[in-house]
Amino acid sequence: MANVQVIQRHAHLAGAVKLEFVNGREGKIAKAVLTAISNTRRGSGESREEESTAIQWTLWGKQAENAAEYLGKGSHVNIVGRLRNNNYQDNEGADVYALGFTAEEVDYLDSRAESEARRARGPSPDSGDGSSTANGNGATSNGASAPANAASRSRKARTERQPAHASA
Repeated sequence: MANVQVIQRHAHLAGAVKLEFVNGREGKIAKAVLTAISNTRRGSGESREEESTAIQWTLWGKQAENAAEYLGKGSHVNIVGRLRNNNYQDNEGADVYALGFTAEEVDYLDSRAESEARRARGPSPDSGDGSSTANGNGATSNGASAPANAASRSRKARTERQPAHASA
């Protein structure tokens, strides 16, 4: 079965990494699931638009354990992985079509100080509900407005010349 390579650059995590241990061929193996969001900007001037892409990645083994330990909501990453076609038949015999993204490489873009500060703050109260803010002004990826938290208010706004992963 053919795989397609997928690269997601300058992404940030939408929530905490979810770690579980599943039965593998050689006993228990770590499996982590994370959602990374990357923003692309198109156009210029008044017609400039921002588009968000969210991908749910699966990580396995030691890579999954490291991600759960060192990454948290808002962490900046580059991810290289593969897209796989996961078609199957359910219990009623109906065909189910699905795509799965499996990470092969995860680059941690935050400095050690940023990572430790994020872990020291602990999980945010809204990290488990699946919603996240895509930018510092409180707008979510679906366009709804959400209250900006203190951390996003204290950061200065990115200029147009700064990359999406730059922080002040």
